[in-house]
Amino acid sequence: MMKKWRKTILLMTLLLLATALPLTSHAGIFSGPNFDDVYKTLGKYIFLTPGKFAGTVAAHDMSTGKTLAWISLVNYGDTNPIIHHIAAFPSEDPYKGFEYIVNSQGGKNLYIYGLPTKVKNPAEGFHIYKIRYDGVKMNLVEDVAETTGLGLGVHVTVAPDADKYAIGDGQKDILGIYQREPSKVIQAISFDWIPNIKTNKEAWTGGGKLVIRKMKAGPDGRYDLEGTKGAKIDWELVPGGELYIEDGKVSGPRQQNVCALDALVWHPNGKYGVASLRTIGAGVVFDTTTWNPVSIILSPNKVAGSYKLKQVDKDTWEYTIDHVLSPAHQAGFSPDGKHFLLMNGVRENNIMVFDSTNPDPLKWTKKTMVTQPHWRGAYPNTFHMGFTPDAKKVYVTLWWPSPTPNGVAVVDAVNWKVIKEIEVGPDAHTLGVTGDGKHVFGVISGYQKTTSGLYIIDVETDTLKGFLPSGQGHHDCVIIPRNKQELLISRCPTT
Repeated sequence: MMKKWRKTILLMTLLLLATALPLTSHAGIFSGPNFDDVYKTLGKYIFLTPGKFAGTVAAHDMSTGKTLAWISLVNYGDTNPIIHHIAAFPSEDPYKGFEYIVNSQGGKNLYIYGLPTKVKNPAEGFHIYKIRYDGVKMNLVEDVAETTGLGLGVHVTVAPDADKYAIGDGQKDILGIYQREPSKVIQAISFDWIPNIKTNKEAWTGGGKLVIRKMKAGPDGRYDLEGTKGAKIDWELVPGGELYIEDGKVSGPRQQNVCALDALVWHPNGKYGVASLRTIGAGVVFDTTTWNPVSIILSPNKVAGSYKLKQVDKDTWEYTIDHVLSPAHQAGFSPDGKHFLLMNGVRENNIMVFDSTNPDPLKWTKKTMVTQPHWRGAYPNTFHMGFTPDAKKVYVTLWWPSPTPNGVAVVDAVNWKVIKEIEVGPDAHTLGVTGDGKHVFGVISGYQKTTSGLYIIDVETDTLKGFLPSGQGHHDCVIIPRNKQELLISRCPTT
């Protein structure tokens, strides 16, 4: 009898507690913190990440922590899918669908950084994949390299009108401007360095001549530059590796002619674009209505400024440099178009800031230089950048070879001072700011098989908010822009 009473009293007590406690108390006692509450603070953004050596692209819903969809390019016959750079076109509702371009490197890039592999004869690669997400899955639409005959493997940048895009390649030193739909090459442009001294050690420091040529397609409208055709060097110069050619660490048939083209970045007004050339520390400004070069920007401190090119004939331009003072790498415009940034590499290691408000690029002038006392030598290498929508801050990755931890420099883009540096982990690469300006999304471990993940920085406090796991290893990323305004802080004016 006593046992029954005890059981009844216990049940009544539990029932009274259950009805007396508010629902929030239930959650606090029984379930603990909810992941969903954390994800919701990040906003409704889709973060697109290619797996550098995984051969994949994944779309992360940052508001839920789920991967919405992914695609493996191995499934489509790519046996050397070194998935490299990526850019997305604006989509009013990315959850219903979006389209993007991602390219691949190939050939001996498989051996970059001495990554172990049993593959002795890698496929040529250099594909340009157009892919669409239909709200459920990703679908390969086209290999634009196969369609056009022009295969390029480095940065992809979408034009401000979202109707065209540019791809650069630092092994071939060729820039391609592509029409989005239907796919075709609007203009291809080659860059060649003709050194004064024909030894690797002095081919750039000894001065020489830059030659820029507008290229022509074959009679069938295609180019004969798929795969490794046209490559001057066997693999891309790695971050901070602009001097690898000087040091004899890169093989290839035309090493001394390398400019190491990185990307074309578009001025937000769409009128101009700047192609950055790594080994010669310069950016070439193009009029995007004619694709004629109109000036060259030199980034090393002693010569920083905009200079006139010499036109040789209707399709050829030249510029003579007496002495290359420092290589450069990443470049970009602020979303308001008032500033152009070019990262000086290895020998100077700073960020050169130009005033780009004048409608004439020949009148763009050096404004200031961002640096820190400990930015010396090759590392930390000032690398990729991402502006806030109001153009008041820019985030710059500070790259060291893995496994050394990498950082992100927070730069006041009004007074051009470094506010702070945030450690994020090894092998940090591209990053982007969300459309609402509240968060920075970035990736780590692109090349070197070390700690991999997605990181989030709170823009208001400039603190590392945390990580989302990822097993792919990323060299690039992009937040799907929801309109053309968000495209201006996406992969359009910066790399």
